[in-house]
Amino acid sequence: METYIPVSCEFHDHLEDFATLRKPVSLSYLDDAGAEQQRTAAITDVFARSGADWITLSTGDLIRADRLIEVNGLRLDSFPPTCALG
Repeated sequence: METYIPVSCEFHDHLEDFATLRKPVSLSYLDDAGAEQQRTAAITDVFARSGADWITLSTGDLIRADRLIEVNGLRLDSFPPTCALG
């Protein structure tokens, strides 16, 4: 598996918000083969493992956070690539 690229802190916060609400979201992501996939499901967990952030969906899908393209209209590539620590 390729090297994990950390997602924006702001985007990560949105993922946690969606997980707290447990309401279905529409999302798109790249699977292991690099093909775009789409799902509508609740995000049930956001967690870190083996140096990467992951989400689990109510469908049972496990998705590495840097593979996400869009979640409920929020595009990962529209967020700054790093956290701004003050």
